Amino acid sequence: MRFQSKVVAVTGAALGIGYAAAAAFAREGAAVALVDRDAERAESAVKALADEGLSVIYVQADVSREDDVRQMIDRILARWGRLDVLVNNAGIYAQGDVTATDAATWERILAVNLTGAFLCTKYAAQAMIAAGGGAIVNVASEAGLVGIKGQVAYNVSKAGMIALTRSCAVDLAERAIRVNAVCPGTTDTPLVQAAVNRAPDPAEARRKLEQARPMNRLGAPDEIASAILYLASSESGYATGAALSIDGGYTAQ
Repeated sequence: MRFQSKVVAVTGAALGIGYAAAAAFAREGAAVALVDRDAERAESAVKALADEGLSVIYVQADVSREDDVRQMIDRILARWGRLDVLVNNAGIYAQGDVTATDAATWERILAVNLTGAFLCTKYAAQAMIAAGGGAIVNVASEAGLVGIKGQVAYNVSKAGMIALTRSCAVDLAERAIRVNAVCPGTTDTPLVQAAVNRAPDPAEARRKLEQARPMNRLGAPDEIASAILYLASSESGYATGAALSIDGGYTAQ
């Protein structure tokens, strides 16, 4: 119960890595706000966790909108009076190299993935400072560490998240706030499954994703969640500004 009496906010928490992290925090004693745009999925997720007797609420927010983010933090503070941990997980994806990506797609990816993390960090940090400190974990990607073909906007947004992590780590360290990032490899989430299913040969598409990494498999959401909880916990108390790769060896090649 590493997070007993702690208050945690997880963005993009309706499914995949976000849901796995929210569930893991709640099962370790935290009060958790599941933040997401998709009310139907998020409310279903909250009900499943509440049925386990866990302390969870749903907060609807589009993290790319400053008013939504401000109201999200206000609602958490009104409910629990503090915020100890923020997980910036909300993100969207689009394919396309620099010649094929239109400006609207570029701007939307950066708005959600990078500006969203900036806004949530800005307002969460203010609440954490008032409470005496906290921890922020950004869910970046292997795509933020290396160039992956055909997804320029996504790559740049995740590289930006790593730079945001390091910048905020040095800015906030003296105020007792640690900021770290996890960099997952391709993980077996509903979004990845849907992308694989759209391929002409789904089995071959999945096989290629698996074979691209030395461990020859995709990650599991619970594996990424475990890394998120580690970076948010006192066990990693000397870590700030770190970017932890959880990618089956992809970026070690």
